Amino acid sequence: MVTLKDARRIIEAAEKKAEEIGQPMNIAVADSGGNLVSHVRMDGAWIGSIDISIKKAYTSRAFDISTKDLAEYSQSGGQFFGIHASNGGKIMIFAGGIPLMQDGEVVGAIGVSGGSGEQDHAVAEAGAKAF
Repeated sequence: MVTLKDARRIIEAAEKKAEEIGQPMNIAVADSGGNLVSHVRMDGAWIGSIDISIKKAYTSRAFDISTKDLAEYSQSGGQFFGIHASNGGKIMIFAGGIPLMQDGEVVGAIGVSGGSGEQDHAVAEAGAKAF
């Protein structure tokens, strides 16, 4: 289970990484049902990335895969091509979403948006490690 206390710790670690790389981010943490537990928009982070970060967390939990990996499999000719059109448009196939694991099970996810795919993934990894 991902508690609010967990989400705050995850977000704090992600914010620290975002500050280190000099890129303000939107950071979302979802529970096992893909529901938002907490979200932070760092000062200067893009408003348009609020929704994207939340949807990255949802996507990562919904399919129990990083959005970076899902993006690779969803390219034209890939086994998940077109998946972004499912789930009422809630699926994001950009790097930055990572499942949160506890005792070998996915119990939630973090979603980060506001920089390049590499930056988003790095910030999400820092948050996931704090869990």
